[in-house]
Amino acid sequence: MALVVQKYGGTSVKNLERMRAVAERALATQAAGNQVAVIVSAMAGETNKLLGLAHEISPTPDMRELDVLAATGEQVSAALVAMTVHALGGKARSLLGHQVRMQTDAAFTKARIHTVEGSKVRSTVEAGMIAVIAGFQGVDPEGNITTLGRGGSDTSAVAIAAAINADVCEIYTDVDGVYTTDPNICPLARKIDRISFEEMLELASLGAKVLQIRSVEVGMKYGVPIHVRSSFTDTPGTMVTSEEGLEAVVVAGIAYDKGEAKVQLINVPDRPGVVAKVFGTLADRNVSVDMIIQSPSREGGTTTDVTFTVAKTDLARCKDLIEQCARDIGGAAIEYDPEIVKVSIVGLGMRSHAGVASQMFQILAQEGINIQGITTSEIKVSCIIHSKYTELAVRALHTGFGLDAEPTAE
Repeated sequence: MALVVQKYGGTSVKNLERMRAVAERALATQAAGNQVAVIVSAMAGETNKLLGLAHEISPTPDMRELDVLAATGEQVSAALVAMTVHALGGKARSLLGHQVRMQTDAAFTKARIHTVEGSKVRSTVEAGMIAVIAGFQGVDPEGNITTLGRGGSDTSAVAIAAAINADVCEIYTDVDGVYTTDPNICPLARKIDRISFEEMLELASLGAKVLQIRSVEVGMKYGVPIHVRSSFTDTPGTMVTSEEGLEAVVVAGIAYDKGEAKVQLINVPDRPGVVAKVFGTLADRNVSVDMIIQSPSREGGTTTDVTFTVAKTDLARCKDLIEQCARDIGGAAIEYDPEIVKVSIVGLGMRSHAGVASQMFQILAQEGINIQGITTSEIKVSCIIHSKYTELAVRALHTGFGLDAEPTAE
């Protein structure tokens, strides 16, 4: 007997017909001799609808109340799926974040999980019931409802799987696995059968939308195998697992992220502590910074230029903060550019293969694409380019690194 955690996204529970399919799959898994816990997202579009209502009331609604509101979407899904299991002759019990006791910090709308008390889920499945759990939500030390940010139900599912020592966490979505790149941009993208946690972590952080980055972090930390599958078919999907037994391909996938904006501080005084002040101030306001590039000032002298990227959703609320920082450090000029995209290549094999970065740069140059910034790690290279080149860059890199699918025989 295996203990299986299944997570279903918004498109998988978008209406009662899809919820019936979820209930049937969970019951079939249970009938095969397994214990089953199901984590559900809100119905497709519901969270946006709720947040839209909040922003009709105020452009800056209270964050605590925003979490109270947003968490209701998952509560509705959990109750309806549990009812559907009952209607099909099975046994189920819905559980909310505070009942599972998913303890988080108090960072409303983007809380981080501290602990998960798995005994309630365990006792439910051991009693022969399917535990249907509202994803995306937890509770802070003061008992306030918190939410985990976009895609937080993935994180909920993997964290619960870790807490109850599940054998696998199945993530059901509207795609049938992880692809070498976005099939909507590159029709020749291939489904990957197995991928390492480390590669998946990079792809998720770089814009791949299949898995939420924090869910991969939890899976890697606690060794929870994650199986990405489609809720619409029975195809095997993609297994996210440890590196052991995996062939270290040079480039496993191409990712892109249109959700960032570039900020450039020009003529920053080049002395110790200045850059620390800028990024310390942003961190204090819970603003995440991605790429950071420091270079000699275009005007020379004893100044430097500092370029970094932030989420476009954070840019509006942190502009005043950035401008105050610029004044505090000596009147640095500021340039903003929201028309960028970060395009990246990822692969374990980069560790042992030279020239991968230069090959990427050559491919982009051959297409006439200018690179505005570069960052690297052991297994990834990321470039900032103008957003109008997104599709061209992704397709060229996909072909250039030999990732295109073989043409189908007529």
